[in-house]
Amino acid sequence: MPKTLLEQLSAMTVVVADTGDFKSIEKFRPRDATTNPSLITAAAQMPEYGDVVDNALRWAAKQASGDEVVAEAIDRLSVEFGLRILKIVPGRVSTEVDARLSYDTAGTLAKARKLMAQYEAGGASRKRVLIKIASTWEGIQAAADLEKEGIHCNLTLQFGMHQAVACAQAGVTLISPFVGRILDWYKKENNRDYTGAEDPGVQSVTRIYNYYKKFGHRTEVMGASFRNVGEIIELAGCDLLTIAPPLLEQLANTTGDLPRKLDPARGAGERIAMDEKTFRAMHEQDRMAKEKLDEGITGFSKAIVALEKLLSERLAALHGRAKAGDAAREYFRCFDLDGDGFISREEWAGSQAVFAVLDTNGDGRLSPEELAAGLGAAFVLRA
Repeated sequence: MPKTLLEQLSAMTVVVADTGDFKSIEKFRPRDATTNPSLITAAAQMPEYGDVVDNALRWAAKQASGDEVVAEAIDRLSVEFGLRILKIVPGRVSTEVDARLSYDTAGTLAKARKLMAQYEAGGASRKRVLIKIASTWEGIQAAADLEKEGIHCNLTLQFGMHQAVACAQAGVTLISPFVGRILDWYKKENNRDYTGAEDPGVQSVTRIYNYYKKFGHRTEVMGASFRNVGEIIELAGCDLLTIAPPLLEQLANTTGDLPRKLDPARGAGERIAMDEKTFRAMHEQDRMAKEKLDEGITGFSKAIVALEKLLSERLAALHGRAKAGDAAREYFRCFDLDGDGFISREEWAGSQAVFAVLDTNGDGRLSPEELAAGLGAAFVLRA
């Protein structure tokens, strides 16, 4: 019987599920799983996870008071989803630090240690948890310190070679170059599409992978944020690939030959000496990396703010103080920047995998009805 593309890919690359949905993880059985604020927010709206959300809120109410309850609940919710995911996958789960701390080394360190302490209190080994941190200079320095403490890190929002080199020199465990978002930028910039090996996102990951292998860096490369199966095929052989459920489904339902494209024996590149001055200079010169990093931090920060509003209302509803619904509508308004009643792909700025699932008619924008349906009746948030 012919093997599927997913079976062939899994033989040469570690497949990671890019989702917070337990059912999708159970279906595809990847080795690892990764989440981000957009994915956690989406999963938190699904009725089947209502108990997870409510338990996090009740736990947080015992730990803090006032506005701090919701902040504690978000940390707890991230860890609760992670602990449940670890019961399904044999490998690791990635949990993200609040994106609003992206330029705060001390704040990132404190948050990462707090999250890890909660994981360990829940019975998880730190070997099975990756702390996701944005690939700013400040974030990379925090990751360097955390790695020395045995807290392993996944450096996300990776768009430029300077970020990849700095992460390798810092000894981080894993980086997540955002293939699809790089493609998005070049498509918009040059008003054309790219396919196959010419895809700028594919080229970026290939260059990073080859550089790491040539110079023996132990940091793993995990391609992320895919727009289509073609990008995944071109990166077969990469250390890891984190893939959203719709694309996993396509791979699982497609047969044919899948040749290895990336090979550790074919390392290449010229060594780049990296320090803070060089990093910042290269970042300023790389307009794509600069814009996409800023956009990514903004998008993940918006997702956190939206989740805070949703949890605030749900907490009030749990105590009988408010009727659920207003915060969910505010969630929509938070992303509808121009107030036209729709959320465009650019306005969303969060996980494009989530956007693709929610955009049921494929018109590149989300209506209130699509958001409500896709997020489990988000506009009638149930108490």
